[in-house]
Amino acid sequence: MTFKPTIHAALIRPCLALAGLALCASVAAQTVQPLDGTLKKIKDTGTITVATRGASIPFNYLDDNNKQAGFAWEISQRVVEQVKKDLKLAKLEVKTLEVTPQTRIPLVANQTVDLECSSTTNNAERQNQVSFSTTFFVVGARLLVRKSSGIKHWSDLVGKNVVVSAGTTAERMLRQLNEKNKWGINIILAKDINENFLTVETGRAVAATQDDIILFSNIARARNPADWEVVGVPQQKEAYGCMLRKGDVTFKKLVDGVITGMMRSGEFASLYEKYFLKPIAVKGNVTVNFPMSPDMQELMRHPNDQPL
Repeated sequence: MTFKPTIHAALIRPCLALAGLALCASVAAQTVQPLDGTLKKIKDTGTITVATRGASIPFNYLDDNNKQAGFAWEISQRVVEQVKKDLKLAKLEVKTLEVTPQTRIPLVANQTVDLECSSTTNNAERQNQVSFSTTFFVVGARLLVRKSSGIKHWSDLVGKNVVVSAGTTAERMLRQLNEKNKWGINIILAKDINENFLTVETGRAVAATQDDIILFSNIARARNPADWEVVGVPQQKEAYGCMLRKGDVTFKKLVDGVITGMMRSGEFASLYEKYFLKPIAVKGNVTVNFPMSPDMQELMRHPNDQPL
């Protein structure tokens, strides 16, 4: 007869309970990561610094009521709300800092600005300095001209004055085209899209080049919109994304989640209609009238953060 020792059930239950607590603690230790990067900075200071633009219409701009507005600006505000929720902050101070095409990348790279959402192109070169969120807009560089100019194609610019906003991918593209084709274009640099349009409106340039949506927004705000048109085959497709600190995986995941969540919930499409198909408070009430392109529809079906 073999002796089989028995253990009373009352002694087993506490052991199982203790084992369960130990297992839970082990799992929690593996899943709960300490804050780092931008989110730690925000948690420690109770503030987040968001970039603004003066005239990146309809993405990030000051409206007629002197209030910050825009498609990308509102996306940044949804990110702020999610940060406050995730960090369980009773109060989160939002600081703003106006940037330009020339200053926006350095100010994000040196961590003066935590988040920049406007008309900023995601490309491989810029990824050496900053990280980009999921794409929220797809554009192509074209030409804005008077209908009476006779200009229909890029090759019609030979020997003429053309204006482009300084520090943009459109500037680089124009310089490359000019050099490659030996067109002899005199390139005039503008500080922003307002000056860009003013330069061609006053006749100092025969054409303005910029991302197509920016050109359509300039026509919408012109004294006589019927005088203007956008021409030329797009030279390159580009993807707009929000900029953030390079390599900040945790914060990028949060920002990406906000953008893709808006796409899936229908909020993104509603926001698009608000800024691209309805009147906005700029120079009274203007409508950009830029229906969602097939590229944008594809983006909403398959969100991604890849440069084009």
